[in-house]
Amino acid sequence: MIATGEIDLYTAPRLQSELAAVIASAAPAARVIVDMSGVDFCDSTGMNVLLSCLRQARERGGELELAAPRPAVRKILSVTGLDAVFTVADFELSSGAAAAPSRHALGCAQRHRAPLELASPA
Repeated sequence: MIATGEIDLYTAPRLQSELAAVIASAAPAARVIVDMSGVDFCDSTGMNVLLSCLRQARERGGELELAAPRPAVRKILSVTGLDAVFTVADFELSSGAAAAPSRHALGCAQRHRAPLELASPA
């Protein structure tokens, strides 16, 4: 899954719904990877959504990984200690990097290739 924009109080419900659907439709024990390279901002509401989805994935025997978060998002992960909870990778799903995810995770990402654009009301 590729997320773009801002993850905050207004956009978090959409991310929750989309990501929960991806996890539910994935095979048990699947790695679900969220490409965060296009996320400009993520507040505590967004972090809670990611944590909730991580729990959901782990309940199914799987994992939720974050790929290529920008420096601002990495800082939030670091300050909150969530960088020790999530697996954080440096590659982007959209780049076709050499360190590509597993076939299943890539297949899951392919089904949800269009970026999930998250924009707060002005």
